[in-house]
Amino acid sequence: MDERRFYDEKEETKQQALVCPHCRQDTTFPVRWMVRTKKSQCPAGANEEDKRQFAKARSYMVRVDNLAACRNMKCRKRFDLTGQSVFLI
Repeated sequence: MDERRFYDEKEETKQQALVCPHCRQDTTFPVRWMVRTKKSQCPAGANEEDKRQFAKARSYMVRVDNLAACRNMKCRKRFDLTGQSVFLI
């Protein structure tokens, strides 16, 4: 069974404080996340192994954006978002 059947997916935008590595300006940037929330019950037609996987499954978030653009009028450079890209909820 496909693991995606265990989750409800929706996209959220969260503000994250970041520092531009080029101009060192600290500001908040909108970062898009895919939020996968575990369903309340196992999908119909699941076998025993699927039920075990569903019991171990947890809700989590995956970062969609990998780049951010500096908002400083003089800089305007893009930079990579580093750090964790998946968070357990």
